[in-house]
Amino acid sequence: MDQLLALSKKYLSSLYIPSFGFADAAEIIIISFLVYHLMVWIKNTRAWALLKGIVFIMIFILVAALFQMNTILWIAENVISLAVIAFVVVLQPELRKALEQLGNKNIFSSLFPFESGKTNIGRFTDKTISEIIKATYEMGKVKTGALIVVEQNISLSEYERTGITVDALISSQLMINIFEHNTPLHDGAVIIRGDRIVSATCYLPLSDNRELSKDLGTRHRAAVGISEATDAFTIIVSEESGIVSYSYKGEIYRNVMADEMRNQLLKIQNKQVDDRKVKLKRGRTSK
Repeated sequence: MDQLLALSKKYLSSLYIPSFGFADAAEIIIISFLVYHLMVWIKNTRAWALLKGIVFIMIFILVAALFQMNTILWIAENVISLAVIAFVVVLQPELRKALEQLGNKNIFSSLFPFESGKTNIGRFTDKTISEIIKATYEMGKVKTGALIVVEQNISLSEYERTGITVDALISSQLMINIFEHNTPLHDGAVIIRGDRIVSATCYLPLSDNRELSKDLGTRHRAAVGISEATDAFTIIVSEESGIVSYSYKGEIYRNVMADEMRNQLLKIQNKQVDDRKVKLKRGRTSK
């Protein structure tokens, strides 16, 4: 028995049992989080089909190694570096979109307040909301196609430069005139910053989301595309049916009524309320 205990102690003492602390637990959680989001990203992009192709090639190389097919192994060793570069080039749009979405997370803005010195000039007034609603549903009645992009925190200067500068105060008459058929500015999107139309005939990125309905045309896919790349709020008027829709945060909502559209615009308006007025109203209602 003593010999058995001595042997077991000797065996256990030779085993390396690493210490496990808070840092190790945090590291496991972070790695699990990154791997999960990486797998979700791969599944929702073209990388999923490419990954299946890579797995097939790896199995083929493994078989070649088992049967000592030296020529195939030599080719694989020399091509693998080029394959990595080709993989990055093919997935360049998806990689860029993933990095943009990562940069748009609120956690980065809270930890690194690079834009804390900006003034809140990008918001709009109640009159602007009324003018947008009026123009949108007037165009819907006569089936005039329209694409209206409302800028929020992320600058749309990159897309603004693709169009023609307008820089005019928002009015329903102006917006209707811009999107009127056979006018020079009717094709493309209008970008709104604050209370002004800054540019018209702008080109927007098209969404490659395969889950979108096949009934949606280029105008609707462009609206979803800009909402995937930025935090912009986009209004769409269908030229075929006159139905009004909006796109926000990569989702599209169709056949929206005027009241619902107004509520959505009020939500993104981010209007600063005077605390003294709120307290005064509460005091009056309590009486």
